[in-house]
Amino acid sequence: MTPAPSTDTDAASAKAPLASPTRHTPAEDLMAVFTAVLLIGLGVLLFQRGGMVTGGTVGLAFLLHYATGWAFGALLFAINLPFYLLAWRTLGRRFALRTFGTVAALSVVTEVQPRLIHIDALHPVYAAIVGGLLAGAGFLMLFRHRSSLGGIGILALALQERRGWRAGHVQLAFDACVVLGALFTVEPMRVVHSLIGALAMNLTIAVNHRPGRYVAT
Repeated sequence: MTPAPSTDTDAASAKAPLASPTRHTPAEDLMAVFTAVLLIGLGVLLFQRGGMVTGGTVGLAFLLHYATGWAFGALLFAINLPFYLLAWRTLGRRFALRTFGTVAALSVVTEVQPRLIHIDALHPVYAAIVGGLLAGAGFLMLFRHRSSLGGIGILALALQERRGWRAGHVQLAFDACVVLGALFTVEPMRVVHSLIGALAMNLTIAVNHRPGRYVAT
């Protein structure tokens, strides 16, 4: 089928500048964070049932959970405590408060969720892929509504600003340490599954989180 020829109006529209970004309302932010927490919570549940880890402070909470048996949600919340003050100083009060609320909500969800969902059988590769996709989608929603799960991402941004260290390199180095630590707490095959989950999550973010594709603030 031959495409219809472009009109002068079409050409003018293509050259017209993008409209100014539309701000999210507080209700939209709240709904987005709520949805993101549920998506990431499901991803965490699949990772946990598959005996896997992931990067960042979530991955560190997994390692401590596997090593000590302590509640994952409580560990996640406690690990992030030092980063809230850092977020307040470097990224502003609004971002810090949103991050605090998001981490607190995820900590609660991860503790309540096992009482609401019972999984009898779960293939680890499926858990890795679907868990990574769910977590990636959740992180996208948080990024687009100016929130996060705190932790190393905040530290990486602070070090980039103050020391000139590349934030991506700092994050990568920490995640490598988490994976290395996983070799001492979970079976080697679970580490492989964890890498599959991390790939699924990061590809979801990389493909969808690009400048110019989303202009709301």
